[in-house]
Amino acid sequence: MQEPPFQNTDARLLTGASHVERDRREAGIDGMVGDLAAVIISTEPDHFRDAVAELLATTGFTLAEGWRDAGGSENAVLRSPGSADLVLQSRRTSHPVFSALPAAPKARAMPSTRLETLVFTAANLEEYVALQRRRGVPFLTTDILTTDRYRFIQTLPSPFTGNSLGYLEWEPGADRLYRSEKASALTGLPAKPDLPYLHHVGLLDHAATRVRAEDRDRAVLEFLSLTEYHFQFAIHVRDQNSVTTVARRRPEDYAMVFTSGITPFRDEATSGPTERFIHLYGPRVHHLAFRTDEIEATTASLKQDGMEFLIDLVGSPEEGIHQTFSRPSPHTMLVTEYLHRYGDFDGFFTESNVSRLTAATARQD
Repeated sequence: MQEPPFQNTDARLLTGASHVERDRREAGIDGMVGDLAAVIISTEPDHFRDAVAELLATTGFTLAEGWRDAGGSENAVLRSPGSADLVLQSRRTSHPVFSALPAAPKARAMPSTRLETLVFTAANLEEYVALQRRRGVPFLTTDILTTDRYRFIQTLPSPFTGNSLGYLEWEPGADRLYRSEKASALTGLPAKPDLPYLHHVGLLDHAATRVRAEDRDRAVLEFLSLTEYHFQFAIHVRDQNSVTTVARRRPEDYAMVFTSGITPFRDEATSGPTERFIHLYGPRVHHLAFRTDEIEATTASLKQDGMEFLIDLVGSPEEGIHQTFSRPSPHTMLVTEYLHRYGDFDGFFTESNVSRLTAATARQD
């Protein structure tokens, strides 16, 4: 008898999540990993300054520091109160581990460009790494990187998402300064434009990673096993063969979103926008979402200043949420989402918004 075609189900994921959380507790890992501290976005060398300028001109983030390390890589930290940091980097030569990720057709021209690493705060970093190594977790380096300001290590990029997870333990009094004493200050970085409406674009709300349908459960469970996040819910958009899965640590914290097909890719014409994106770009972070006050006026101002959008605002104050997607950045390949949750809205998304935003991504190529 022929097996039925593969299809994602929440029941299977719920069972897996329950097992992962039990294993996490039994391994003694709970209590060691905190919330998101930073995301590391890698760019091609000739796009680095343009990427910094773009994020300064389209979010409320400001430049905190910039430096060139001993290997010649350029780095910049962008910061907004209460938010995880945005760390942009451009290496002189590509990193062998990240450059070895499978190259999808639309990503080959910019092989070093992707959101590479999601960095979480950690306590007792040595013990955490030892516990995870005993569980078979592979890290990018043998030793924990130790500087005068922090200690840091990251996993190898996931075969399911292409993302690495980093763990950061600050030294007392370091005050979130990433530049080591051996690095030289980077001059000539773009200035923050004087655009008052950018004050309404605040903290990083979530990142959304696109993963293949057949890897959805493994991608989510892997993330849960490496953090203290929990599977919250999923929204299935069947007419577009897409399911959006949300993991959260606490309701007020940064969230991690995974979007995949319900069934695997067949062909570009019939597989839906999510699986088509993965076919063309590979598994990767698709967009970063920023909480936005006065979203109607703010996005209108962004549009007036040249920003292009994939879709007009969806949702309403009555529905509890407003959202929109920009066109992908030519410098980071990331879409920017602007969102506003109203009043006592107790949901994370609405099904109608997810459906319309998913459909809009078909127009981004």
